Amino acid sequence: MWKTKREVSMAGIVSATLLLNAAAACMWPLTTVYMHNQLHQTLTLAGIALLGMSLCMILGNWLGGWLFDHWSPFYSGIVGTLCSFIPMTTLIFFHGWPIFGVMLLLIGLGDGIVMTVVNSFAATVKSVQSRKVFNYLYIGMNLGVVVGTLMVGVLMKHGVTLVFSVAAVSYLALLLIFFFDFRADVEQKTYEHAKGPAKPARLKLIWLISAMVFALYMSYSLWESVISVHMTNLGISFEKYSLLWTLNGLMIVFGQPIVNRIGSDFKLSSQIWTGTLVFILSFLLLVFAKSYAMFVVTMVILTLGEMTGFPGIPAWIDSLAGDNDKGKFQGIYNMAISFGRAVGPLYGGLIIEYGSYHSLFWSVTALMLLALAAVMLANHRGNARMKRN
Repeated sequence: MWKTKREVSMAGIVSATLLLNAAAACMWPLTTVYMHNQLHQTLTLAGIALLGMSLCMILGNWLGGWLFDHWSPFYSGIVGTLCSFIPMTTLIFFHGWPIFGVMLLLIGLGDGIVMTVVNSFAATVKSVQSRKVFNYLYIGMNLGVVVGTLMVGVLMKHGVTLVFSVAAVSYLALLLIFFFDFRADVEQKTYEHAKGPAKPARLKLIWLISAMVFALYMSYSLWESVISVHMTNLGISFEKYSLLWTLNGLMIVFGQPIVNRIGSDFKLSSQIWTGTLVFILSFLLLVFAKSYAMFVVTMVILTLGEMTGFPGIPAWIDSLAGDNDKGKFQGIYNMAISFGRAVGPLYGGLIIEYGSYHSLFWSVTALMLLALAAVMLANHRGNARMKRN
């Protein structure tokens, strides 16, 4: 019998996040190239497969939150990891079409469940300040993306089977971490507060923050999709575009601890607003970017804004949620991220087809600014109302 721990360790939470994102980062850049070049499917079908994976991830985000709150946090993580591990293992031996597409859907569902469960466990940690927990989580996530992206670039030369094998080993390691480190007594803490529905103190603000997160990640996904085409159209090589993501990952991994120390002296909401505004304004620079140097400057500014503002958002949402709603609202936060990533490339393609890159960058800047303004206004009004009461 394993002993139940008081809470999950920070090492376990960060390791789980790193492994999950490393495995996922192996699949995203691989899917389109593999489906088109080796399975001889159309780019449209590859796009549909990625959209389907995103939608399953959104479903997983919601399901993970529901299972965490209403079933067992520990077993929710086990089920979610198995939902990714079994299909990935299957792909080692059977990776033709259409089984590849079906397995992608299951992997997306499992990843969505685990993402929310890990975030929800992070929200229950009491021995470390909440904003620090989510800052460490953000470092683990980005380090995982860097590792996964580098792995797929190296491993793909030796065949797709090796990529699937390494990704499956990552999920196996994740499963072991859940078994040995996630047996915490969160279940008891949750149900102690289950005397009637535990409503969050500021439900409207949580939904507005989620809408802002959707707008931010919808815009961010343009960097992963249409901006690569935009840069190559300007005569900048794809290799140089890829280096921007290496720069992004390294800045976050090495710069995040410094930002964490500086940010601890400021109010969480103020840090989020400042970082988010810097992130948004970087998209205005894209309107005028013509040279590679300008794209580098834009990515540096975007990353500074991202690592200042983004890590604190789940901690802020957690502080606004009731004790019995940890999983639910972390699930909504992750759904907003997944939905934004799913919609972004489609939105970008449509605006470019009927307009231009300039109109695309102006439109997402305006959308993000409106979302940020709505959150700031709602927070100000809520704080004023609480002071009066």
